[in-house]
Amino acid sequence: MTAHLTTFLLAAGLAVASASVEAKTNDSRLYELRTYHAEPGKLNDLLARFRDHTTRLFEKHGMTNIGYWVPVENKDNLLIYLLAHKDAAAAQKSWGAFRADPAWVAVKKASEDAAGGSLTVPDGVKSLFLKPTDFSPVK
Repeated sequence: MTAHLTTFLLAAGLAVASASVEAKTNDSRLYELRTYHAEPGKLNDLLARFRDHTTRLFEKHGMTNIGYWVPVENKDNLLIYLLAHKDAAAAQKSWGAFRADPAWVAVKKASEDAAGGSLTVPDGVKSLFLKPTDFSPVK
């Protein structure tokens, strides 16, 4: 993905998120923008896993689901989403608990077994932590 496209996706995701999240005074949350590149032919499997399982498990482990998007023209098989965490320590703790959760381990294994392997390309998951600017509607 080019730097230009990454910048565009970041701006578009944050614009949508800021419009949909209730603004708070002195929002100290840490936002996490994540992109997943699905293996060819496996994007629908990845979306189903998020829809049916992953989002609820994120909430269970203290992560706030802000939004999920796919590009209109999606030749790269992208899933883009935004989470919110209380702070960096909470993010680290939430991800550790999520990855160790037996329910997640079972869901991941079942979805990969059904699809004949990993749903994402090698090195296909990217994460960028963000904080609101002082002029952001989310603050």
